[in-house]
Amino acid sequence: MTGRRRALFPRPFQHGITAAAAGALLLTGCGVLPGTSGGSREPVTVMTWAPDRSDDVSAVQKAGVPVMARAYARWVNDTGGIGGRELRVIVCDEGDTALGAERCAREAVKKEVAAVVGSYSRHGQSFMPALEAGGVPYIGGYGASTEEFSSYLSYPVNGGQSALLAGHGQQLARSCARVSLVRPDTIGGDGMPQLLDNGLLAADRPKSTDILAPEDATSYDKQAAKALERSGGSCVTAVLGSRTETFFDSFRRLEAEGERVTVSSVLGSVSQPLITRTGGRNSPFEGAHVTGWYPESGDARWKEMRSVVKRYAFGDNRIDPDDTAVQTTWIAYTALRAAVAAIDDDKVTSGRIAAALNRGTEVDTGGLTPTLRWRFRDLVGASAYPRIVNTKVTFQVVREGRLTAEREGFVDVAEALTDAPHI
Repeated sequence: MTGRRRALFPRPFQHGITAAAAGALLLTGCGVLPGTSGGSREPVTVMTWAPDRSDDVSAVQKAGVPVMARAYARWVNDTGGIGGRELRVIVCDEGDTALGAERCAREAVKKEVAAVVGSYSRHGQSFMPALEAGGVPYIGGYGASTEEFSSYLSYPVNGGQSALLAGHGQQLARSCARVSLVRPDTIGGDGMPQLLDNGLLAADRPKSTDILAPEDATSYDKQAAKALERSGGSCVTAVLGSRTETFFDSFRRLEAEGERVTVSSVLGSVSQPLITRTGGRNSPFEGAHVTGWYPESGDARWKEMRSVVKRYAFGDNRIDPDDTAVQTTWIAYTALRAAVAAIDDDKVTSGRIAAALNRGTEVDTGGLTPTLRWRFRDLVGASAYPRIVNTKVTFQVVREGRLTAEREGFVDVAEALTDAPHI
């Protein structure tokens, strides 16, 4: 059994060698941007961080996040900047370590960036205090740490893992008589059953069967057998982060020939890149129900992002437009652009960015999320995650190897989040 710690589920081991390398990007010559007739306004400098390279095989790798940030900046600057302002991006490899995350945050403060945007890190306990001390807002992080949903300088664009689980219970209640939940044996994992059960109980379904599992196992035969038995042939959901694939490999081997129990999970534990890598329509996830934050990756609303990646990422194969972290970075930069546009001053600072967002600057993401605002009245009001403003999720299902919409539109899980206990 893994040691207990405060974590947002799911969280792989926190090991790895920090590689906190950063570089400035995008200077477009003499302060003149394409599409402008003269000297542009003062540039806007931001930072994006993510784990890129690590010698630890268990470390998270999100190299596509900084690639998306660079591509977004090239696109914006190629089309006149943000109101005539050049967008400059500094990237930092936080190495999936607490030390690396803190180093990136301290560098962001030292370089006086206007914001940290669209980043990925599981180490909010390390980076958020440094950003708060320097007054640097954190816009649209992936949602992999609890601090992103509690810090007054955090502006999340999704509802994190909590919203996914609350919504997943509602999704499964539509077709599952009984549900077995396989989740990490950690403090973060301890909050999962209540969130899932909120959705099940609202539809008069029984509570899920709670099955604890170690995060670092190479086989889950014991947990898979118990999940299969307790499900009564109905539904089994696993939320084990990067180990979810390992669990379902064990699970499918134990199923009786000719029988297929409905399986399910949430984005972050299951993704389109994972489904593709494990066999597409022949993967163990075929037919799985999945709850996500955004429309499925094949939705037409992602067309502009895909076009920008194709033209401005210069064929960098580290970026996958189907990756939720890449998609979140796109949405985060959309929020930054709206905040900068709302500032009526030549100089854009971290304080002015935060003030613009706090005053209620509206962010239109083209339907990828509801309209985003971070006024006090827009916050969900739950003590566990007071900074959530987007309580909407999507229901998806894997068909022919692709995540597709099971139900059109968004589902609001605000009530389930408000009822959930602090975790």
